[in-house]
Amino acid sequence: MILQGKTAIVTGSNSGIGLGVAEELARAGANIVLNSFTDRPEDHALAARIASNYGIKARYIAADMSKGAECRALVERAGGCDILVNNAGIQFVAPVEEFPTEKWDQIIAVNLSSAFHTSAAALPHMRARGWGRIVNIASAHGLTASPFKSAYIAAKHGIVGLSKTVALETAGQGITCNAICPGYVLTPLVEAQIPDQMKVHDMDRETVIREVMLQRQPSRQFATTEQIGGTTVFLCSPAADQITGTTISVDGGWTAL
Repeated sequence: MILQGKTAIVTGSNSGIGLGVAEELARAGANIVLNSFTDRPEDHALAARIASNYGIKARYIAADMSKGAECRALVERAGGCDILVNNAGIQFVAPVEEFPTEKWDQIIAVNLSSAFHTSAAALPHMRARGWGRIVNIASAHGLTASPFKSAYIAAKHGIVGLSKTVALETAGQGITCNAICPGYVLTPLVEAQIPDQMKVHDMDRETVIREVMLQRQPSRQFATTEQIGGTTVFLCSPAADQITGTTISVDGGWTAL
C-alpha cells in the first residue's frame, strides 16, 4: 500500500467525488479525515465504515468551508496532514447581471478561498515532514467556460492558478501541488438530475445522457468517482514526484475540443 502511514484530509467528502477520492486513498493505505459542514451521526458512521473496510484510521471533522477560520481549524484539528485534497464545492446558475451577490461570494469562498486557507494551514506541517501532496479538484470549467456559471468558472480558474503558485513556492521541498479537472462525473447529485432531464427533453435515459448531459464530453461517458480517486492516488505516488503545478483532465476529451 503506497500511502500507508500517510494522513489525508479530503474536504467536502461525505458524498460524491470527495467520498470517492477518500475511499481510493484509503484503499492505498492512507488514514482519512472526512469533512463537510454537517455534523450528523451518519457522517461519523461513514468514517467508521471506511476505517473498517480498508483497515486504516478514519474520522470525520465538521467545518464550514465558506469560513476561512474553520478551514484552517480543520487542518489543525486533524493534526496536520501529508495529503490535502481540496474538493469542497457548490454551484449556482444565472446570467451575470442577475447573479445574486451573496451567491457569488459564497461560491468564491467555498470553491476557491477554502483551498487557500487549508493549503496555508497544511504547508507548515508538510514542510516539517519534508513531504506533502496538495491535490485541488478543479473542473473542465477551470480550463474552459460556459454561460451562466460565472462564479463557478471564476473559482475553478482560480484554483488552477493557485495550484501553480503553490507548486512554485514548494518546488524542491518534497511537496507537490496539482489540479485535477474532471468533466461530468456520475455522482448521486448528477444521477438525481437524470429523470428531470428525461422529462424535459422527452428522451430515454441513455439518449438524454448522451445527447444532452454529455454533449460537450466527446467520449459520451461519465467519469467515475473511482477514476478521480485513482488519479489522486497517482499524484500522491512516487511516479508523480516530478509532476507539480499542472492540471490533469479527466473529462472524456472535453478540453481537447
